[in-house]
Amino acid sequence: MPPVKPMLAKAVPEVPPPDAVSGGLVYEPKWDGFRCIVFKDGDDVVLGSRNEKPLTRYFPEVVAAMRENLPDRCVLDGEVIVRIADRLDFERLQERIHPADSRVRMLSEKTPASYVAFDLLALGEESFLERPFSDRRAALTGALAGARDPVFLTRVTDSLPDAQRWFEVFEGAGLDGLVCKPLAATYTPDKRTMLKVKHARTADCVLAGWRPFKQPGPDGQEVVGSLMLGLYSDDGVLQSVGVAASFPMARRVELAEQLALIPAGDDHPWAQWQEAAAHEGARLPGAVSRWNAGKDLSFHPVRPDLVVEVRYDAMEGNRFRHTTQFSRWRTDRDPRSCTYDQLERPIRYDLADVLA
Repeated sequence: MPPVKPMLAKAVPEVPPPDAVSGGLVYEPKWDGFRCIVFKDGDDVVLGSRNEKPLTRYFPEVVAAMRENLPDRCVLDGEVIVRIADRLDFERLQERIHPADSRVRMLSEKTPASYVAFDLLALGEESFLERPFSDRRAALTGALAGARDPVFLTRVTDSLPDAQRWFEVFEGAGLDGLVCKPLAATYTPDKRTMLKVKHARTADCVLAGWRPFKQPGPDGQEVVGSLMLGLYSDDGVLQSVGVAASFPMARRVELAEQLALIPAGDDHPWAQWQEAAAHEGARLPGAVSRWNAGKDLSFHPVRPDLVVEVRYDAMEGNRFRHTTQFSRWRTDRDPRSCTYDQLERPIRYDLADVLA
């Protein structure tokens, strides 16, 4: 019965060989969507999320597909995705989390979601939690033998060369990397039993501001929560591309002291984003969070003179897909040289070939 927390994966720097763990490993594509455990009992369908809050109301077309394609009683682990042309589109997927039912219904027709299954927790009256993944995968394959688009069974391989090739080429279809699963492992909710390999790259970005940390420093002072990053577009506009975060407290204090010495300047390119009217209809650094309307996203502008090198995994549109990690200051770089041209773009790959 819901809720059930999904099994998780810990990051490793490279694709491990199949014999890296006892019993062997198999490899799957890492899907870039919403993790979702599906509970089905007849016509009753619940879509559970990683944080245990139901996704059911946001994806009526997925609920309908579950009723049509799944066995009468089962619990599956997988990912809700949105496909646009030949790629995954996470931004369109995020748009589905909306309070208005009318908009949810409209988007379910305009940008319908799909479901990719990669594990089985229960089938009929039987729980599979204590069964090894090799058994769960075999049962899942049988349970989805008759499933059709938009319900898919993820691909899997035990070949290291195939996995390494998938890691390189599947990114072009918008996938996130690889998940490496121990064949002998049971299903362990909320534990990092699996392994994951994600793409890692660096970029030189302009520091244009910072947001305060949610907690004060040791002396009650305001300290840095995240650094706000920008890249120059072809027309010379400094675009907001994301943030760098995850600093120890001592580093937060040090950054706040350092950045306090740098004024914003009278012509800061993001100054107008401090005004509420500028937030309407735009995704700007000072805008209200889509996920938490009460979260304060105000920021301190900093004159865009500093360049910081950050580590990132992927781009989503014109922004970093996830929070980046600070590497070092680049005092040798001219901020105006920090453009999108430096970013590595994966070779395009047809998503249909991954789902086949």
